Amino acid sequence: MNKNAIKEPMVKKELRAKYVLLREKMSADAADNYSVEIANQLLKMPIWDFNYYHIFLSIEEKKEIDTSTILTILQGKDKHVILPKMNADNTLANFLLTDNTVIKKNNFNVPEPVDGIEILPNKIDVVFVPLLAFDKKGNRIGYGKGFYDAFLKDCKPNVLKIGLSFFEAEEQITDVYESDIPLNYCVTPQQIYQF
Repeated sequence: MNKNAIKEPMVKKELRAKYVLLREKMSADAADNYSVEIANQLLKMPIWDFNYYHIFLSIEEKKEIDTSTILTILQGKDKHVILPKMNADNTLANFLLTDNTVIKKNNFNVPEPVDGIEILPNKIDVVFVPLLAFDKKGNRIGYGKGFYDAFLKDCKPNVLKIGLSFFEAEEQITDVYESDIPLNYCVTPQQIYQF
């Protein structure tokens, strides 16, 4: 094999497999520490003057970023917190988090609101976007079901899309589709990327 061969940019399928594996290998302590570091990075950003913030609740079994610290920050700043609920047609319903909100895990182990006050996507100002990987242009890779691309299409054009990642950016995701919506920012434990 030629050591000088140029490394090919990776496609979504390869990257998805790579980052699922990297997450699996990560210790629970490391994931917790990185989650707090990401929340601390967010505090440095000029994103706190809005009202409606959409945030996902983490799938523990998939070692997703623990968003509970971010949730605490939002509540401490008196923001309206919106939680997603997955629909059978690969869309998201979005509910206001209140004292009466009941959270239950769905069939995919995703914690989500059972019901509540539904908030339309065009009311949301900031969306914290789950992902497995992203590149230096702000393209992201999720689990491949398209929930967030469909949802973000329905948001207002100037909604802030902030990815949260344990890992740094890939150089380039080659198979980006027209329907893929890029991020405005991605935040890692070490860095804030702006696109």
